[in-house]
Amino acid sequence: MIVHPSTAPIASPASAALSGLAPVADIHTRILILGSFPGAASLAAQQYYAHPRNQFWPILAALWPQFPQPLDYAGRCDWLRQRRLGLWDVYAACEREGSLDSAIRNARVNDLPALRAQCPDLQLIAHNGGESWRHARITRQLGVPVVRLPSTSPANASWSFERKLAAWRAAFEPALAA
Repeated sequence: MIVHPSTAPIASPASAALSGLAPVADIHTRILILGSFPGAASLAAQQYYAHPRNQFWPILAALWPQFPQPLDYAGRCDWLRQRRLGLWDVYAACEREGSLDSAIRNARVNDLPALRAQCPDLQLIAHNGGESWRHARITRQLGVPVVRLPSTSPANASWSFERKLAAWRAAFEPALAA
């Protein structure tokens, strides 16, 4: 049977294999924030939470208003470390089209125990969103409290900025007091 090109089914392109970003953490890290996997904008920029509508950086700036957050990425990473915050993702690599967590396939989990060993002062692991939270069974084995935070992603539009901020503030209360 010959199929005319205009009526042939359109094949979807194969999902590309993607690699995540290196952790932002050091021996002084007290709180490790774990996302799922960088979105397309973050991968293109090689920066965590690079999508302009992601509320990650604005939420952290609101938690520490007395310490203005730099606008450049390297400065923001230094700012995180000065607050004793670390940042990484649960997935080291995956296949995905677009940026939605629901599109993640064939994911490989990061070596979270190895990072934990490099962060002896770690006191809390905070999962940014539901996909990250799916791996709480792993992070609970690392010997520190684990919390689920509402995703800062623009896809989490059902939560207002104020509601997200309140949840993040409650989780970070001990760090804010220090």
